[in-house]
Amino acid sequence: MISDAPLAAWGILPDEWKPLCTELGIPPYRATQILNGLYQHFAHTWQDITTLPIELRAILQARVSLQQLEVVTVQEATDGVTKLLLGCTDGERIETVLIPSKGRMTQCISTQVGCNFKCAFCASGQQGRVRNLTAAEIVGQVMVACDRMRKSEGRDLETINAPGKKIELPRPGNIVVMGMGEPFDNYDNMMRALKILNNQKGINIGARHITISTCGVVPGIQRLSEEGIQFELSVSLHAPTDELRNQLIPINKRWPITELIETCRAYFEKTNRIVTFEYTLIKNINDQPQHTEALIRLLRKLPCKINLIPLSPVEGFVGERPDDRVCLGFLDTLIKAGFNTTLRKSRGKEVDAACGQLRLRKMKT
Repeated sequence: MISDAPLAAWGILPDEWKPLCTELGIPPYRATQILNGLYQHFAHTWQDITTLPIELRAILQARVSLQQLEVVTVQEATDGVTKLLLGCTDGERIETVLIPSKGRMTQCISTQVGCNFKCAFCASGQQGRVRNLTAAEIVGQVMVACDRMRKSEGRDLETINAPGKKIELPRPGNIVVMGMGEPFDNYDNMMRALKILNNQKGINIGARHITISTCGVVPGIQRLSEEGIQFELSVSLHAPTDELRNQLIPINKRWPITELIETCRAYFEKTNRIVTFEYTLIKNINDQPQHTEALIRLLRKLPCKINLIPLSPVEGFVGERPDDRVCLGFLDTLIKAGFNTTLRKSRGKEVDAACGQLRLRKMKT
């Protein structure tokens, strides 16, 4: 039975709408109209879904919340990257980032307010985890992005909702779950949200265009391997040895590198999905030739991709970005060793590229 407390519309799976309508005394066939209103016509209120009779809109308004996340602060970089600080209904704030490239928008979304894993160069973990985000708050970040994209293209709601016209709502082409928080530390809400984003009746973003990034939570990787959904998996590695990774990624003391790599191998064998390893390059810490050689030895028998990321400066972390020559040399060595490797171009420097910095600064002011 449904609770007396209002439900959150963005957290309801498409297949749950028919039984929910029945419980609310609404004909089940109305579920299709509701889904179209939410995800095709971008309703901001139940009154916007004019295909529903007024009395049914009133029932939904009383029992199901359509409240949006508040856009508190917007930072825009000259390269087109936009960081949004969003306000939740309880006053907590989270970040999401929009990254345009080659006619497609990539959105980085958060799964927690803060984070408990305290990776050395991550601003999200400096204040610890406050709470998990709900599925509705995770999906809500994407709905805010859709709204901004719609407005940037000059589409008003009247045009989108014009009778007899089906105009596809602008939406991100890629989702990366790499924002504030550790996704596998909020597994159920994260997965519910991604299923809504992936569903053809929901936001309809292809599974292979959704990437989940973890700092190395082994049980989460194992659980994801059983989902049967072709989401991409990215693992924040950042060091090739336990001694160094213990300093950068403290969770390594719980799930050391050998166990992590074997879990990734089992994930590949189970899903036939190649894992991407994220490796942030930090000057004189993990960017030297001996680190490249150790990384090659560690990963040489595992089909994988390697994504090199020059460090984005973070308040509270003394590390620096390596010179371009060092980054390119690291890249060249891995490519010559046969690894599918990319060097990420630094973007969003003017908007505090590292996740959690905007929220952290606002907390201190």
